[in-house]
Amino acid sequence: MHSHLPITLAGTELWLLAGKAIFWPGQQALLIADLHLGKAAAYRRLGQPVPHGTTDDNLARLDALLAAYPARRLIVLGDFLHAPESRAPATLQRLANWRASQPQLAITLIRGNHDRRAGDPPSSLGIEVVPEPLLLGPLALQHEPRPHPTHSVLAGHLHPAFSLRGRGRQSVRLPCFCIGERLSLLPAFGAFTGSMNIEPAGGQRIYLVGEGGVWPLAVAESGVTPG
Repeated sequence: MHSHLPITLAGTELWLLAGKAIFWPGQQALLIADLHLGKAAAYRRLGQPVPHGTTDDNLARLDALLAAYPARRLIVLGDFLHAPESRAPATLQRLANWRASQPQLAITLIRGNHDRRAGDPPSSLGIEVVPEPLLLGPLALQHEPRPHPTHSVLAGHLHPAFSLRGRGRQSVRLPCFCIGERLSLLPAFGAFTGSMNIEPAGGQRIYLVGEGGVWPLAVAESGVTPG
């Protein structure tokens, strides 16, 4: 089990990170999906008793990755903010403080379904916002997991996870990368996002994330579809 695991996809080297992100050495880019910043704040505004500090946790984990890997660019594969209610003054101030600590970092957001509802981040954050797909080298960077006619797709949206089952009905559910030649999924980066169980399809491979490591799951060629 390693803190990062190099793979080759569409002829380019990518590092799958235990921090639920991908580092792309050739582009000096860190790729993450589905932050859903301000989700807890949005739920609290609806009267739901949810935890505080999730935005700080997300940004601290992001800082740790940026310190560990030589990324000059951060690319977010959709769902930066969770909802209009996420634009609470306290949440936006935390984001402003974080951005001030990373002034040299180029940031690109590929709009996801939650971004269209929440609205683009404040312009003061200096984030480039683009529609999907963002074509970069041999890859199509998207939020929605739809195949692209010419490029291998990296996408978010589904928050993939995989359940490991042992004897005596024990089970553990872990976030995962699902990697295929034509379509690959990143786990949700956000700490308060939920997840969806999937199974590999069409030659896809599962890479599990947990306990500070990432490792490949040995699976049979079952041909089952995500569920």
